[in-house]
Amino acid sequence: MPRPADRTGEPAAGDTAPARIPRFTRAERQVHRATATLLTVCILTAACLYLPFLAELVGRRALLVTLHEWSGILLPVPLLLGLASRALRADLTRLNRYGPHDRRWLHSTLRRRRTGRPSGKFNAGQKLYAAWLAGAVLVMTATGLLMWFTHLAPVIWRTGATFVHDWLALAVIIAVAGHVWMAFGDPEARRGMRTGSVDAQWARREHPLWAAEARQHQPPETNHPPTGGAGS
Repeated sequence: MPRPADRTGEPAAGDTAPARIPRFTRAERQVHRATATLLTVCILTAACLYLPFLAELVGRRALLVTLHEWSGILLPVPLLLGLASRALRADLTRLNRYGPHDRRWLHSTLRRRRTGRPSGKFNAGQKLYAAWLAGAVLVMTATGLLMWFTHLAPVIWRTGATFVHDWLALAVIIAVAGHVWMAFGDPEARRGMRTGSVDAQWARREHPLWAAEARQHQPPETNHPPTGGAGS
């Protein structure tokens, strides 16, 4: 039986469990960074366009409008390009599948329990956030196009699009702020997105179902014979 890991997080002698587990490929991390960058530009330019004191401070409204429009149009592009990655497609499948463990995770989280929260590679909260943000981006893109190309729809449609775009933008800002807040509270999760691997103990604690799956797919270690003769 493998021995428990020591306090440093490294496996003890004789433990075959890896100290770190691969979590995200380079393509997945690049898609995340590109999407985060474009979304940040969208939010910052929107704030400068809608808040008078920021508009006066920054100026150059025409440039801000252009940056806001094109960063919004380009927002789905990193994900579309990333679909060439098999790992990204597999993770999208994981995000779109819900099981009994997700309901248990939500139940325990709503009751503020630290135990009894099983999750796969992504917990139920991450799945809901990803689904909501994807839908919000599609709606924001559609309403933004109606506001940008005024000849595409009558005035009443553009008025409704403006209303939906503005209030949904506020909801997106709140959701993204919560996502960033949660990320800052979990350094190992940030390290996984930055380097592509996570600590095995963190994986077993936060994503036990995925950690067990990942360990099963670890290549077996090669047992090298000891050097030296029989009398050494």
